[in-house]
Amino acid sequence: MSGQSPNYTAKNIEVLEGLDAVRKRPGMYIGSTGTKGLHHLVWEVVDNSIDEFLAGYGDTINVYINKDGSITVEDEGRGIPVDKHHSNGLPALEIIMTTLHAGGKFNNQSYSFSGGLHGVGVSVVNALSEWLEIRTCWQGNEYLQRYKKGKKDSTINKLGPCEKSGTEITFMPDSSIFTATNYNFDTLASRLQESAFLNKGLSLSLKDKRNNDNKKVVYSYDGGIEEFINHLNQHHSCLHDEVVYFEHQNKNYQFEIAFQYNQNFNERIYSYANNIKTDEGGYHVTGFKTALTRAINVFAEKNNILNKNDPSLTGSDLREGLTAIVSVRLPEPQFEGQTKNKLGNSSIKSKIDSVYYDYLTRFLNHNPEIGKAIVNKALAAIRARQASKKARELSRKKNSMVRKNLPVKLADCSSRKPENSELFLVEGDSAGGSAKQGRNRDFQAILPLKGKILNVERARIDKVLNNDEIISIISALGTGIGEDFNLDKLRYHKIIIMTDADVDGAHIGTLILTLFYRYMEDIIKKGHIYLAKPPLYRVKIGSKEKYLYSEKELAEFKSNYTNKNFSLQQYKGLGEMNPDQLWKTTMNPDNRKLMKVEIEDTLKADDIFTRLMGKDTSLRKEFIFNNAEEVGDLDI
Repeated sequence: MSGQSPNYTAKNIEVLEGLDAVRKRPGMYIGSTGTKGLHHLVWEVVDNSIDEFLAGYGDTINVYINKDGSITVEDEGRGIPVDKHHSNGLPALEIIMTTLHAGGKFNNQSYSFSGGLHGVGVSVVNALSEWLEIRTCWQGNEYLQRYKKGKKDSTINKLGPCEKSGTEITFMPDSSIFTATNYNFDTLASRLQESAFLNKGLSLSLKDKRNNDNKKVVYSYDGGIEEFINHLNQHHSCLHDEVVYFEHQNKNYQFEIAFQYNQNFNERIYSYANNIKTDEGGYHVTGFKTALTRAINVFAEKNNILNKNDPSLTGSDLREGLTAIVSVRLPEPQFEGQTKNKLGNSSIKSKIDSVYYDYLTRFLNHNPEIGKAIVNKALAAIRARQASKKARELSRKKNSMVRKNLPVKLADCSSRKPENSELFLVEGDSAGGSAKQGRNRDFQAILPLKGKILNVERARIDKVLNNDEIISIISALGTGIGEDFNLDKLRYHKIIIMTDADVDGAHIGTLILTLFYRYMEDIIKKGHIYLAKPPLYRVKIGSKEKYLYSEKELAEFKSNYTNKNFSLQQYKGLGEMNPDQLWKTTMNPDNRKLMKVEIEDTLKADDIFTRLMGKDTSLRKEFIFNNAEEVGDLDI
């Protein structure tokens, strides 16, 4: 074979022992070494404690953010065995803490349903911690063991009799691995609340000991996912008051489904398998959607709600305004990867479809007013879809706007490789002109946007596709929108929103983000959206110049150059910059400051868009008052 390196021998083969592989490639196990991966460590430990609750042991889990920034998770479960394992003579506790794929979750004897079926959870947390301490009560006695960077730092010490059963794990994330080690209280609280909704009767608490106020929240919901739906729809006007709830269980699986329609136009389905959020859905969601579509169509036909000229109600039409929770528990769930984003058990689809269809049929027959309200909303969605189709066809014919399926005002790049290409969505024709002159034409495309685009949070798809600026964005991206969306057709893998550094610019940026989040969410999920950060000031001392990006930087500059004469120029908009200045500060990959847009918490993201962009102005005011102190730079 040609091309093989002559120096490649057995000496090049590296054998990683124990947890060394986790420390060398942490992203393979927790997704990233950023804030998402940092918080994932907590989820791994908490999920183990929830598994104990599901097995019938303990109903309280406490999480603490300690003064030094470490995390403590304590439960009331059975504890971890400390007796020696039959295969190698090591204590079971030590094996669990230092070995991947070791635990009591690979058969159905210890846990009927478990979220930690990969068996890597607590060992990965141990590997990625600067230090970890575990206390466990086992058969009436408390034991303690310490670890450093995944390796044993002490023997198992017997401390004495236990007053109660359970396990307490305290760990400090390794700062040499994570880009940041500061835990966010709200992020932890949001996930714990979500877990409390999914597990009736479980109490989850979070206490922050870093400040003297000892901030604390406790979550417990006897209503389970019914209360979850009420929580999600609390800021929406609902189509029907009752939350439609159903649960089913046999020896092989169990599932809970709850839904309620609101008057908005967005579909929101949140799915879980063994308490693990499946953001990309899976067969449990497919089964739910199929049953819902079939049952409502049969109901509409039997009750003669549809006219002869009305088409069948499609799934997407029937899910407009739907808020639903689909939660399943399986003895052996098949997840796609350790991040567990999608459920792959194909058998659950037909089971949910069959059982849930029968339930929905009975429910709709007994509650025809709810069924009729859903059908009428779907018919309105159909009319909007038909109107949007005409709008799409019309937009293609608008030669003044689109040329060869691309916007006329798009200054495209030479590259035809999406992975190398960037698209700047620029506020205003003036800034767009500077960007076109200053850009690198090889890989940077410019699309100027005139004014503020439509707020899609308050509009159906037909109105969305009647907005000229939105049509330009869709045409430039090439992906289509809504049902026609296809991420594989994305023409640029880096889409940069570049607006003025003022209130109007922030508003325009938020409107664009709302469009992506509601109609092209996968573009955000796959990491293609960025926000540009233009400078606020240009200072010049003699022949030297410096750009400042915040009021804080300006204050620091003034304090460092109190005895110097300098000129100060404030940029009130991108259009005030020369092309070379715009390139140097905001577009040059070597110098620019880009902020990647990520969705760390879908529930929180949905709530923020509802508050900021929805019809209820009181929610916006409340949000502003609650978050005003967090604003760093505000030009008013």
